[in-house]
Amino acid sequence: MELRRDIFQAISDPTRRDIIKLLSQQSLNLNAVAGHFAISRPAISKHIKILTECGVIIIRQDGRDRYCRADLQKLKEVDKWLDTYRKFWNKKLDALGDFLEQENGEK
Repeated sequence: MELRRDIFQAISDPTRRDIIKLLSQQSLNLNAVAGHFAISRPAISKHIKILTECGVIIIRQDGRDRYCRADLQKLKEVDKWLDTYRKFWNKKLDALGDFLEQENGEK
């Protein structure tokens, strides 16, 4: 059975979110990424593997080094998903604002 990963698995972990943020600013090799965190290199490698399987990190081999860079296109899936809820809550909050204005106007 093949494990399917999606963008929500990538962003569900705070360390992975920090790795995405770090790599969105610059391409780094695995040792440099690990150097930014107070966890073991194997733990960072596991996070990088998950991020790669989710399509958020792209790894390129350069000699013996493996360089990671962020591919933020996948985050558009999250924005699209959130947009539904953003519209829903904006509509509800606008209605609440209108109601409160009417209540204040009647007093």
